[in-house]
Amino acid sequence: MFKDLVLKNRSCRGYDAGRAVTREELLYLADCARLAASSGNVQPLKYYLVSTKEEAARIQPLTKWAAALPDMTLPHPDKCPPAFIVICQDEQVDSAQTKYLRDVGIAAQTILLAATEQGLGGCMIGNFHAGKLSETLGLAQHIRPMLVIAIGAPDETIILAEAQPDGNVAYYRDENGVHYVPKRRLADVIL
Repeated sequence: MFKDLVLKNRSCRGYDAGRAVTREELLYLADCARLAASSGNVQPLKYYLVSTKEEAARIQPLTKWAAALPDMTLPHPDKCPPAFIVICQDEQVDSAQTKYLRDVGIAAQTILLAATEQGLGGCMIGNFHAGKLSETLGLAQHIRPMLVIAIGAPDETIILAEAQPDGNVAYYRDENGVHYVPKRRLADVIL
């Protein structure tokens, strides 16, 4: 059952514009993340929840998606995510940034697995304008955005494929917009 969630949890770059994500749904995802492991149990992460169309529309242009597909603009204008969770670090709790990158990853994966369980999908977005995002959200100086997660109902097809014999694992889309994600074989990742 857990592996089914892992297999279904893909980086979604196209969302059903007609399916809103409620603040209550985002609170559930953030609650799951806050219960996850934290380095030294310091718990320096905070979560900014975006569930309104207006606020999501202000955040979308501050993000950059799918760098491996430079000739394509994703998400398509009619498939933008209706919600975001911005994982932030409260530097008043601890200002060491690299120390808590593990926590950010753990929280993000927890959020995405919980979203998948709820019939939603998401995408971790590490390429964003942190300063402009902080300003747009009105974040205090000691609250640093670390990762943006798009959340919504998936509206695209994503297929796992086997990595090329030459080891190429670059994701790609076919002429129908189907997104392929090559994965290395188990035998290739076990030492």
